[in-house]
Amino acid sequence: MPVHVPVPVLDTPRLVLRGHRVTDLDDSFAMWSSPEVMRIHGRPLSREEVWARVLRYIGHWAVHDYGLWQVRERATDRFAGEVGIADFQRDLAVSFDGAPEAAWVLAPWAHGLGYATEAMTAVLAWSDAAHPRTVCIIAPDNAPSLRVAARLGYREIGRADFKGSPILVFERLAA
Repeated sequence: MPVHVPVPVLDTPRLVLRGHRVTDLDDSFAMWSSPEVMRIHGRPLSREEVWARVLRYIGHWAVHDYGLWQVRERATDRFAGEVGIADFQRDLAVSFDGAPEAAWVLAPWAHGLGYATEAMTAVLAWSDAAHPRTVCIIAPDNAPSLRVAARLGYREIGRADFKGSPILVFERLAA
């Protein structure tokens, strides 16, 4: 019998963040298989790989009481991306010391609208009390994500190699 783990719904002026559902596979697959999105993250993902992601997102809430949300545009209910905090168990030279990793990725149509900053501001406001330190990793050539991280208060704490590519490691301490 499936276990339902409640995921809080977060509202922003333009967005609704809600937990993933198995019925979200098509939206997530469209984003993760997009060459525009994956130019930063590597190769486009297969439907099977995206299915594993959706299940991982759902499972995070059951294991950690936090995870990633699906982002939808409030006015249209259009899928805009995925954001949140997670424990991805990265194998990096820089230790996260148990801090959750912030993550955000948007569908191509939602790039440049400020949605990543808006959504992650809501996520961090929700999580700051329980998780006063979060980290994130960003490819050095991902200028849009570097700007989002700076707006959210992330500061570089190191550099590492991740799956054969250089990454920057950032941390944010809640006020």
